[in-house]
Amino acid sequence: MGALSPRARRAGNQSRIWWRPLCVVTATLALAIGAGDPAAAAKVRGQRQVASIETRDAGEPLMAVVSLRSQQITVYDADGWILRGPVSSGQKGRETPAGVFSVIQKQAEHYSNLYDDAFMPHMQRLTWSGIALHGGIVPAHPASHGCIRMPYDFAERLFEITRVGMRVIVSPGDVAPVAIAHPALFQPKADAAAMAAARTAEAEQAAAKADQARLAAVAAGREAAQAMTPVRTAENLKLRAEAQLAAAERAAASAMSDEAKEQAEDAKTKAAAKVAELAERLATARAELQPKFDAVARARDAAVAAESARVVAAEAARKTARNQGPMSVFISRKTQHLYVRQGSQSILDVPITIQDPDRPIGTHVFTAAERTEGVSDIRWSVISLHGSHQDDSMPEPRDATRLGLDEDNEAIPTDLGAAKAALDRIVIPEDTRDRIAELVSPRSSLIVSDEALSRETGQGTDFVVLLSGEPQGGIKNRRRGPEFEARYWRPRGFSSWRGSFFTW
Repeated sequence: MGALSPRARRAGNQSRIWWRPLCVVTATLALAIGAGDPAAAAKVRGQRQVASIETRDAGEPLMAVVSLRSQQITVYDADGWILRGPVSSGQKGRETPAGVFSVIQKQAEHYSNLYDDAFMPHMQRLTWSGIALHGGIVPAHPASHGCIRMPYDFAERLFEITRVGMRVIVSPGDVAPVAIAHPALFQPKADAAAMAAARTAEAEQAAAKADQARLAAVAAGREAAQAMTPVRTAENLKLRAEAQLAAAERAAASAMSDEAKEQAEDAKTKAAAKVAELAERLATARAELQPKFDAVARARDAAVAAESARVVAAEAARKTARNQGPMSVFISRKTQHLYVRQGSQSILDVPITIQDPDRPIGTHVFTAAERTEGVSDIRWSVISLHGSHQDDSMPEPRDATRLGLDEDNEAIPTDLGAAKAALDRIVIPEDTRDRIAELVSPRSSLIVSDEALSRETGQGTDFVVLLSGEPQGGIKNRRRGPEFEARYWRPRGFSSWRGSFFTW
């Protein structure tokens, strides 16, 4: 038999994938029940349960946290968790790397070009080398090649409510975000929102003026065109009268009799009078036309100026809007640098000071949320990542401020003391803080880490940070394609940092 076409393989993969999860669960339950083990059957059923928040309305997802230890994903909005479900991460040797990611691409129907055209429905890409969230078979243990599989229905549901840019944190253990306040956390300038509104209003006014100027120029042109009709009529009549005058002059010159000469001279006089009359009429029409031509010139100049003003105002509004969009700041203890990205574009790289630089600072992800009513400052939460060897020895703090987690959930709220201690050690130049304050807005983030940026950070991505002490087989074993570079702006005197990403 000949090899199947990619289309045929896709169809076969898809049909097998949709019935396979039911077969797996049914068979497992049958074995458990047949063996007389209700507890085992309940455990299997529980592993596939999906939980949703029911005590309040869910907001837009802000981040998703994947626990490699519990094989669970928890989705958070600005006020706490809203959705939980089981996952299956990378198996031994192809482990899903722990670290900080974000959704950089979404495809409802996706097929892998790494693993025999495998169907990966509702794919949400985390790296260009192939780590992604997607629907798939979810046993009670790690089983993928590095991706994060979710139950098909759950993957579809999550796909519908997320958007590109959502933060995804893959943690070795069970961690949960907590609310935090600290002077080092960026706050927008007080007049930033007012400035954005003013720029938008200016752009709208400039657009209205440009429309009015354009319509005025069209109207002036129409009036000038109408005023041309008398001029052209007078010109045509004058040309005809001049032709009649010339004919009369030729007739007078060739007349043989006195009577013929008299008639020719009379026709010549009348023709000359007609030419003079039409010349005066033409001059009057042209005089009346000139102001209209001048009005057209002025209207066109005004339209050009108004359009230029519209372009400038629109660009200013877009720039202000971009500054109001989410931005990400990454601070690396390893490189002693601060990086800023906005809209997946690198815009800043400056050196900073971290006190006691040889002492670990940890990996902490701070996320900005919407302001609460009556409060001018945006809210921040933090989630800290610890290596798997640390989690086993860490007691679960019961008195920490949770963001909507149930009391019986195993997730460990972040230790605020460690997160605040990390911020205490960072010294950022005042001009850099001022520039970041112009960009910070809800959904912005600050990542502080011992790690350097992963080489997965690059064009079309947010910051990617991998925990170096954790298994990374799922990303190290990926085939890599052409490299691309991302350059950061940095002050004169510093060489540019380069990152890369790879196609998948």
